[in-house]
Amino acid sequence: MYAKGGQTLADPSSSAVSGVRQTETRRSDAYPVVDLFAGPGGLGEGFASSLDDKRRHRFRSVVSIERDTFSHQTLLLRHFFRHFPDGEVPDDYYDFLAGRITQADLFARHPAAYADAKLSALRISLGRESHGEVRQIIRQRLADSEHWALVGGPPCQAYSLVGRARMKGDPDFAKDEKHTLYLEYLRIIADHRPPIFVMENVKGLLSATIEGKSAINRIVRDLQQPATAIPDAPTDLAYRLYSLNQEEMAEGEVDPRLFLVRAEDHGIPQARHRMFIVGIRSDLKVRPSTLRRMAAPTVRDTIGSLPPIRSGLSKEKDSRDAWLSAIRQISSMNIRGQLNGAAYAGQVARKLKFEQLIEVPSPRSTSSTRYVVRRPNHDVLRSLYDERLPILTAHEARSHMASDLRRYLYAATFAQETGRSPKLADFPANLLPDHQNVEEGRSGKMFSDRFRVQLAEQVSTTVTSHISKDGHYFIHYDPAQCRSLTVREAARLQTFPDNYFFAGPRTEQYHQVGNAVPPKLAQQIAEIVAEVLDSIRGGR
Repeated sequence: MYAKGGQTLADPSSSAVSGVRQTETRRSDAYPVVDLFAGPGGLGEGFASSLDDKRRHRFRSVVSIERDTFSHQTLLLRHFFRHFPDGEVPDDYYDFLAGRITQADLFARHPAAYADAKLSALRISLGRESHGEVRQIIRQRLADSEHWALVGGPPCQAYSLVGRARMKGDPDFAKDEKHTLYLEYLRIIADHRPPIFVMENVKGLLSATIEGKSAINRIVRDLQQPATAIPDAPTDLAYRLYSLNQEEMAEGEVDPRLFLVRAEDHGIPQARHRMFIVGIRSDLKVRPSTLRRMAAPTVRDTIGSLPPIRSGLSKEKDSRDAWLSAIRQISSMNIRGQLNGAAYAGQVARKLKFEQLIEVPSPRSTSSTRYVVRRPNHDVLRSLYDERLPILTAHEARSHMASDLRRYLYAATFAQETGRSPKLADFPANLLPDHQNVEEGRSGKMFSDRFRVQLAEQVSTTVTSHISKDGHYFIHYDPAQCRSLTVREAARLQTFPDNYFFAGPRTEQYHQVGNAVPPKLAQQIAEIVAEVLDSIRGGR
């Protein structure tokens, strides 16, 4: 069991908290949201961004719980940001982003907002040891509200297909607590009887097992009747479960596949497939609507306005001249004679004009803080921009080995010419990595797409936490930049606003972005939840 985080409620007699209460009174018509396993706050951001017809916020985050240190730091700062009315965030916040003041200075200058954030963004490890503390915090923050929403999803690594493949053969895998952390979510349901909840998890949950039995079937059963898994849960507490894709879903046998949401079908520039289960308490006679379908912007639409930067050069001294020299070696590598008889790839390779490409002016810098505001027509992207931003954060390229730079150049050029990312079978022999599973990849058995270009005119592939460890699956479409995606580009594809700051080292920033729910998808879900609560409440 994880160690408890130790976050406690502030002294209610303090002047800072008094300021917080005035803010809460001003927003008292908004529905409270409790967000569990909040990560950096993607779900919460979406709910907080949902507005009614009068441009009033539909929700306010009263409790967001996250155990990870850096994710919690990100969450805390975002709750601080959301303390202020739209358009009234102080200049000090932007000075912090620009590095002109420290975060400690920022919080010290705005104590009421900081106290508000500390009350709602909590670092706690959900588990048996924290049950009593969490129960008290939620009850106090809900303040007897009957109309509120519970959202979130337990950590998903143990359910993901990649995670299970890596753990295969590990005798401790079945004992991994990530299999059963959903019970902590269920405990909150049993303790507080939310009128509606939204539980999110990975697609791999559909085929995952717990002690040899279907994990999703067990979870669905427990969510319908919490007392089946929580011994002291009220026996009269029951929920009808719904899909966000199909209105007619109700109690009884449920096909878990219907819970799957394809983000790209709903305007998100990413092929992200996740499970969302909506539960409505059985005594409430209301059905949720479904997500509306809309075209998604492309990768180019989403990240094309970001300043071009080059990759760095690792394992040797980096300079632009050294970088260019490493790339230009591809012109002397006899690409066309190294394709092992791959007919189609050979035809493509004969068209690839590497000699011309390597003379195209490439970016000089490996990072850029220059902020370009280019208002797109697509509704999903329009609100990501912030004209007040003095700089761009988290737009810094990784460094790559010289051999990988040439592979990225080849892959991006191949994709530009063919409209698809190359498989290992499409690579010339002298560009292949020295890995023992390369031949299996070339034969198509596994890992055939080890180098994956994010195609400019399509949505991206799923931005996962794996981006924190390996850039090969997230190659930029522009051959001249010859690199993997930056944190800011990944955040754009996840639909985080440009003013969203991710705390911690770059690896941790990638991890946070990859694990998050896209805020713009969460915003659409929030609109559905608000409709349900409006119906229960009888309208506002």
